[in-house]
Amino acid sequence: MDRRFAILGDIHANLDALQAVIEDARGQDVTDYVCVGDIIGYNAAPAECIRLVRELGALCVRGNHDHYCQANESLGDFQPTAASVIDWTRRQLSEDDARWLGDLPLSRVVSGLFTIVHATLDMPANWGYVFDALEAEAHFTYQNTMLCFHGHTHVPIIFEKVSGRVFRTEPARTRVKLGTKYFINAGSVGQPRDGDPRASYVIYHSKAREVEFRRVPYDTLTAVARVRRAGLPERLAHRLETGK
Repeated sequence: MDRRFAILGDIHANLDALQAVIEDARGQDVTDYVCVGDIIGYNAAPAECIRLVRELGALCVRGNHDHYCQANESLGDFQPTAASVIDWTRRQLSEDDARWLGDLPLSRVVSGLFTIVHATLDMPANWGYVFDALEAEAHFTYQNTMLCFHGHTHVPIIFEKVSGRVFRTEPARTRVKLGTKYFINAGSVGQPRDGDPRASYVIYHSKAREVEFRRVPYDTLTAVARVRRAGLPERLAHRLETGK
């Protein structure tokens, strides 16, 4: 059976982007949904995005924004913009939303096929960013499946381990045939940061052992208007417009 997994990450409470990605995924005959964390934070529809992800039956892991938005913990390590939005988001969540987020694992193996984590498998609760091959090396020591998907940086990247060496490449092709060991960032549904404002996600074709990178246009104007109407920082609206 060819199971097709939509790998969603860093949705960040962007309902308009999430709806567009789900519509696109359904058009690609996706059979399963997976989320590598940060369903909420930054944008203006946290409760709506949680509800939609839960309705999809998506297998999820907890991201740093998911964690801090449900936990009564200090935000001293966050940038002021992120801290202010987390504080706002906490007030939008029901007790059930917060409980559900808090119960999400930091990592999990999906159907025995691949692993998902928000940041890295070596220290998932430290929320480390992986931008280069050196930073990916420690992660690979803990990766027991051929394939692991992650998020956190909001930039689609492929890390491949071959003969003990780790290589970093940006996806130059839409579809990539897998052959060795991979740590793949699916990009961001709700707040891309690679200069392309379109929503980013990945489809994993289990039978063909291929990863397909997809970009989906969505109603950015409506998403920006939601941010401004909620009184969230203007910088967040600008990021949606520019993809940076």
